[in-house]
Amino acid sequence: MPPALPTFLAVYSLLYAAFGVQSPFLPELLREKGLRAEEIGIVLAASTSIRVFAGPAVGHVADRLRRHTFILCACALVAAVAGLGYVIIQGFAGLLLVALVQAAMLAPIVPLSDALATTAARRSESGAGMRFEYGWLRATGSAAFVVGTMLSGWAASGNGLASIVWFSGTLLGIGGAAALLLPKIPAAPSLSNNLARSITRDWASLLEIPAFRLLLIIAALVEGSHALHDSFSVIRWRAAGVGLPVISALWSESVLSEVLVFLLIGPRLVRMLGPGGAIALAAVAGIIRWTVAAFTTSPILLAFGQPLHGFTFALLHLAAMQVIVRVVPLRLAATAQAIYGTLCIGLATALLTLLSGLLYGRIGGTAFLVMAALCLLALPMCARLQLSSGSLPRC
Repeated sequence: MPPALPTFLAVYSLLYAAFGVQSPFLPELLREKGLRAEEIGIVLAASTSIRVFAGPAVGHVADRLRRHTFILCACALVAAVAGLGYVIIQGFAGLLLVALVQAAMLAPIVPLSDALATTAARRSESGAGMRFEYGWLRATGSAAFVVGTMLSGWAASGNGLASIVWFSGTLLGIGGAAALLLPKIPAAPSLSNNLARSITRDWASLLEIPAFRLLLIIAALVEGSHALHDSFSVIRWRAAGVGLPVISALWSESVLSEVLVFLLIGPRLVRMLGPGGAIALAAVAGIIRWTVAAFTTSPILLAFGQPLHGFTFALLHLAAMQVIVRVVPLRLAATAQAIYGTLCIGLATALLTLLSGLLYGRIGGTAFLVMAALCLLALPMCARLQLSSGSLPRC
């Protein structure tokens, strides 16, 4: 078994590069396939909705079977194959089916990899292997996302948007195979054989944790506010005459800011401000970012707003991971990650993506003001999270 840190770095690089290749340009690919804005919103919302169920279900099965690495590999491989349907299949119904199948397989990838990574990072603090921090891995993943986005933008300019599907699928396949080499999560005692009953009991025990409940609400608002940007920003920019290379640069700029926050700025801010204060700062950044996006499509002005993504996403995520690793029992690590990342954020994103399709079809970029309002709504809750999480011991 290779050392944990290099293996994690390789897996995160491959998987997040695959996400970066496909994610920014998928809505535009669907538009090229003939789908209208409302249909694109339905496809993206439906694929996000199935993540809500697939992520927690697969994460809990992985916790119960203690087969996190094998299930992570299988999900990545099936997602790679399913993605080929975007090239082969035509029509709204067929593309909707492709999106649902691939989304169901992609949903567990981030929660499973984060559960493996946060567990290994916490064990490394006690001297069990090479010491590393979780933020290093997410910074590497974000950097790989940037590289994937930049390369796919240039490739799509010359070879068409269909090329991103092949590129992404190859990276997913290699990354999934490499995941088999990751260190496993230690086995937990006294696991029930009744899966249905254990799911109910485990989910109930997680939702009884006050800090975890509050985190879910805040994350749904702030993370969910990205739905309009992720679904329709590329379409809006292209309609304004912005070229694909510039779009890939803008998108990469936002993800590059993730790298800086994950690697350098974020851990210090979380230590200085606490989880609640850090998330409050993320919400303020969201208010500013979406307000700017509502009133301009100028690449120059957008270039000043896109780096706020490092706060609206990466800083919030680091603070959330600190809350989860402190208050959630180790035996439910993947389940908690899946509830946070797919059930909570996924459900919010699905609903807001569907709403985004309706809003963008009617009022265009002004819909970003609605996203800014969601961040404003989350602000008063951050102080309560600070108090709740600050008084809880490590599990």
